[in-house]
Amino acid sequence: MITRFNFIKRYFIATYTGFWGPFRAAYTHRYLLFLLIKRDIITRTSGTLLGDAWLLFQPALQILGFWFLLDIVLKIKFPSKVAFVDYFLIGMLPWLFIAEVLSRSLTVLTEFGGLYQRAVFPVIILPLLPLFLATVLYTFVMVITAGLLEGINTIPIAALTIMLLAIWLIPLCYLLAIIGLFLKDIGQFFPFLITITLYLTPILYLPTQMPDPLQWILIINPIADLMALIHAGLQDLPWAWGNIWRPVGLWLLLLGPAWVLFRRAEPHIREML
Repeated sequence: MITRFNFIKRYFIATYTGFWGPFRAAYTHRYLLFLLIKRDIITRTSGTLLGDAWLLFQPALQILGFWFLLDIVLKIKFPSKVAFVDYFLIGMLPWLFIAEVLSRSLTVLTEFGGLYQRAVFPVIILPLLPLFLATVLYTFVMVITAGLLEGINTIPIAALTIMLLAIWLIPLCYLLAIIGLFLKDIGQFFPFLITITLYLTPILYLPTQMPDPLQWILIINPIADLMALIHAGLQDLPWAWGNIWRPVGLWLLLLGPAWVLFRRAEPHIREML
């Protein structure tokens, strides 16, 4: 009984630390984090005519391509009060945000390995780098898109949507950063996994359009729950309490273990490069 109590106590402490630890690290090293974000932007856009604007145009061009295929070429119509284009754009932008953050988290330790291989460096902030940069960019794009499609009254909800998603992604960023460094094969499989989540998430279709024998996929897919809440908040579509407790439960489950795993692996990170 005592052993079980100690385990529960350590788990709650780890969860608490896993929540506040990243924010504390980001605040402590805020100037360095800002310089890294600035360096990342310059590296990705250096030598281009449009410069930093490409960071905003990239998700916009992806959305434009999907819209042309699905609305102009295929002319998909929805059995819903919400037009297909509106439904698709409101769902696709958060998915692109999630996909970009998770994909970059997988390689961020290798990508910035030169910074900490031969010098003392707060490695703990590196998984936050793609998260912070993407949050700023996609908040801006999401606010503009929601404001144009659903009205200016949805702008605060649109901004809050990306910020809450960013908090939800924190443990996944730390977990994937370590997995991507120590298990290189996952980098080959991950793009396929991300693509599959797009098809298994109600972004190109309504949740009710998923065949009944496959409805269980929407239950085990936390991104499907997040999309249901996003569409409910911005477009007044139906949602259920399970859409809240399932992703929140997963987030709480991962907070402590992801943080503890990263901290324990931290002394061995340099050895892997």
